[in-house]
Amino acid sequence: MTDYSAVMGNYGRADLAFSHGEGSWLISTAGERYLDFASGIAVNTLGHSHPDLVAALTEQAQKLWHVSNLYQIPEQARVAKMMAERSGLDKVFFCNSGAEATEAAVKMARRTMHSEGQIGRHTILCSEGAFHGRTLAMLAATDRPIFREGFGPMPEGFDHFPFGNMNVLRDRLLKDAASEHPEIAAVMVESVQGEGGAKPLPDGFLKELRDVTNEAGCLLIADEVQIGVGRSGHLFSFEPSGITPDIIAMAKGLAGGFPIGAVIATEQVANTMTPGSHGSTFGGNPLAMAAAAKVLEILDDKFLADMRERSALLYDLLHDLSDRHDAITEVRGAGFLTGLVLKDGITPVAMTEALRQHHLLVVPAAANTVRLLPPLNVNVAEIRHAVAVLDQVLGALG
Repeated sequence: MTDYSAVMGNYGRADLAFSHGEGSWLISTAGERYLDFASGIAVNTLGHSHPDLVAALTEQAQKLWHVSNLYQIPEQARVAKMMAERSGLDKVFFCNSGAEATEAAVKMARRTMHSEGQIGRHTILCSEGAFHGRTLAMLAATDRPIFREGFGPMPEGFDHFPFGNMNVLRDRLLKDAASEHPEIAAVMVESVQGEGGAKPLPDGFLKELRDVTNEAGCLLIADEVQIGVGRSGHLFSFEPSGITPDIIAMAKGLAGGFPIGAVIATEQVANTMTPGSHGSTFGGNPLAMAAAAKVLEILDDKFLADMRERSALLYDLLHDLSDRHDAITEVRGAGFLTGLVLKDGITPVAMTEALRQHHLLVVPAAANTVRLLPPLNVNVAEIRHAVAVLDQVLGALG
């Protein structure tokens, strides 16, 4: 038995460890195969041991791992160009995680207002139920007490609006903009709340939000940390709405499992980030850039179109499942960020544990929801197998 006594106990870990992975499957240290519909919490974009990713990292590892941002890093220039062109924005900052990306996005929004002489505009509006990370500032951006307990007081400059309620948000933004001393610098939203329970914003919400932030003179931050990098079926989840945010925060699946974060911004925002205004020791290191470049190459239009077909099949099968099992009260989400809302009396933790006993890995979430987060290259047979396991477990739950 491995002795974990020296490992801090801030995670509720399952009694399960893995030795290696193959595509959508993980193999435990006991030699048992598990179908991975967790993907490291939406991180393993292309599953496990993808040969192209292995080759890209192996090649780069034989050259350079880290040099720091004291010097030019040509690999950054390449990936930044790819991300700017596909997002419609202009410049990219690299870091190492989602919390770093959202925190940097907030700093950029405040810095932009300060640079434009709007010193008092520093408040960031976030949705109720949002999750933007675990730094102190991002705990303030999150309104759920479970994440904040024992870490107060919270930093100032964050407030919340009811999820999906455009009337309340519009009134708040326009009233603030018309005041003598406007305070709101930006609105930060997830188009689909991941930790919040795979909850998508209402149809048309992002378009209205873009219009009203323009009218109010504040910025729009798209938190694409979990729903981005193709998980919605598009490289950026806001693409179908036809909008362009001012700032995009990304991480998780961007390098297919290698730690990375990134913020993409307009020229207006990026130009305020002068030398010394922000930084990251490890951000944009050559290893992360090699992995990110390969992921972005693979997630082309053809791949994403095929992925949308496979995710549509998953939703069809899950809706059929919900018709036969009253344990599921709703199927929601987008692409391969799928939520199964469970009836009262069945908890996400209990459902996750039951599925794990049948060698299917999923992720619990808020709002009594279980998330299905398969690799984006999961095949049709694996999708059908996952639904069959769900069928069996739901039947056993009655």
